[in-house]
Amino acid sequence: MNLSLIDPFVLGLDCPETLSGKLRSGHSTSIRFSHRGDLLASGRHDGIVVIFDIETNGVARKLRGHTRQVQSLSWSTNDRYLLSAGQDWKCVLWDLKDGARVRTVRFESAIFIAELHPKNHNLFAAALFEDQPVLVDISDEVPTKYTLPSVPRQTQSEPASEKKEAKQTTTVTVFTPDGTHIITGTNRGWLNIINTESREVRHSTRLTNNIIVFVRLTPSGRDVVINSSDRIVRTLHLPDFSDPKLDYETLRLDVEHKFQDLVQKLSWNHVSFSPTGEYVTASTWMNHHIYVWERGQGSLVKILEGTKEELSVVEWHPFRPYVAAVGVDSGRIHLWSINQPQRWSALAPDFAEVEENVEYIEREDEFDIQPIEEIHKRRLDQEDEEVDVLTIEPVKASTEFEAGDFRMPVLLDIENSDSEDEVVAVGAGQFRRKSPGAGRDWMQDDEGVAASGDEARRGNGTPAVQNGTKRRRAG
Repeated sequence: MNLSLIDPFVLGLDCPETLSGKLRSGHSTSIRFSHRGDLLASGRHDGIVVIFDIETNGVARKLRGHTRQVQSLSWSTNDRYLLSAGQDWKCVLWDLKDGARVRTVRFESAIFIAELHPKNHNLFAAALFEDQPVLVDISDEVPTKYTLPSVPRQTQSEPASEKKEAKQTTTVTVFTPDGTHIITGTNRGWLNIINTESREVRHSTRLTNNIIVFVRLTPSGRDVVINSSDRIVRTLHLPDFSDPKLDYETLRLDVEHKFQDLVQKLSWNHVSFSPTGEYVTASTWMNHHIYVWERGQGSLVKILEGTKEELSVVEWHPFRPYVAAVGVDSGRIHLWSINQPQRWSALAPDFAEVEENVEYIEREDEFDIQPIEEIHKRRLDQEDEEVDVLTIEPVKASTEFEAGDFRMPVLLDIENSDSEDEVVAVGAGQFRRKSPGAGRDWMQDDEGVAASGDEARRGNGTPAVQNGTKRRRAG
């Protein structure tokens, strides 16, 4: 959209307001925006990864490599590589230049989440179900797995609690923006900071006695939001881990804000930061609302509505007031943004927008016939003006990542790119595949009743009956 047509007041808004659209290609279970923000990756329940183009809302690519539901997605810094983790106990690294599978890593247990290293796409960390987290190097054909610790640093010197903490497992892993540290959350509410190179726990902080479900950092890496099973969303301010003078022994991480619903006692499915970290958004369990809090005062500023189903994963666009969330029952991706009315008066200084028709008074020489020579001279003067149509103005993003020059090639022969529904919801969290003949309304019999494959069979001279209506036998 032309920026000159947008009201400057609208450009100053940084929080979405209304439901603006939907995306659908199969049943989505996880989503993730690219760092540049022009693509949205969607993992489906059948294991297929779909790449949406944000500007056109069309399907740009489909990646097939999983046999079960996709659990998490992670982009490389230059948006060329995509890491997908599925419930089939394997992670796949995709090269979006040609859609090929670079590496496939199999594990001995289910995967909670897998996150790519911000500087090296051949390195990723994964949190496993009832197993220790791993740091995987896929530079060679045979992946190398390094086990990461889950036991907090404070308990390593306490023999009495060694047996108690031995059952502790990591539920979520995330890299800091520089990739030097890994922040992990455990099932006992501990937040561990692990050095990537030495794979040792440098600092641990206990935030809750419950499970830490999800952790997300701001693009700067100085703030973190944590979702736990105690129905409280916490935000913390992190130090600069690249500072060589940082003393981990005296480091103390205090909770900045605690966001919760004191009235309905809602649980939160997923949390996310706005691009600047000013807002925190969360989807609710068994509810169809998205809560948006402002971190400056720690208050609730907006509740995004418009859907009639529970929402699971919620993601904020990297640099626009644009929120996407996945519906649990339908698998659709719901989009919230700002309503941007176009300001046509920007095209011409003398153009005025009026609420109702007004009587126009013609000037004396407004429609006089001009001499041909003067019109021709005016056209020649306009042709001398140089118009720059090749320079692309860079979009200022609120991230410290420097996205590369890679652009995913456009494919024109994507099969089934019309986003057909492949599953039908039959209950809360229950689905079935659509039957081959479903939706064929053009198949009509003599009396206008759809002749589906489930109609009563005609036999022994008895007319078939469907929905209480007798149907005439053919012939």
